[in-house]
Amino acid sequence: MNDDTNPQQTTSEHTQHNGILAKDCPFERLGGLLGGAWTLQVLWLLGEGGPLRFGNLRTSIEGVSPKVLTERLRRMENDGLVWRRYERQVPPKATYGLTEVGMELHCGIKQISKIADKLPPER
Repeated sequence: MNDDTNPQQTTSEHTQHNGILAKDCPFERLGGLLGGAWTLQVLWLLGEGGPLRFGNLRTSIEGVSPKVLTERLRRMENDGLVWRRYERQVPPKATYGLTEVGMELHCGIKQISKIADKLPPER
């Protein structure tokens, strides 16, 4: 007898519906990219303001530490969302901008923000 509440079932058996697995959802990877702290804010700022120096990004995002912002930007660069131009000078100059994929994500974020503006205010 097949019991749907059997705790011995695997996760994929629980998530499969009509041959489709939740892990195959295209938003699975995207959620990992965008779910990191400060990622959406960085995408928004670079998409709206164009390339920015590190210091400008840091002062534009209230509450982010330089260490965390550096880690986030490195991750976003590795994921192909931002590019980085480094100039050896005193002090060093690092400028960040959106790649083509980053710009596409920014456009998607703008569309989602239009929907968010239509939602009733939180109580």
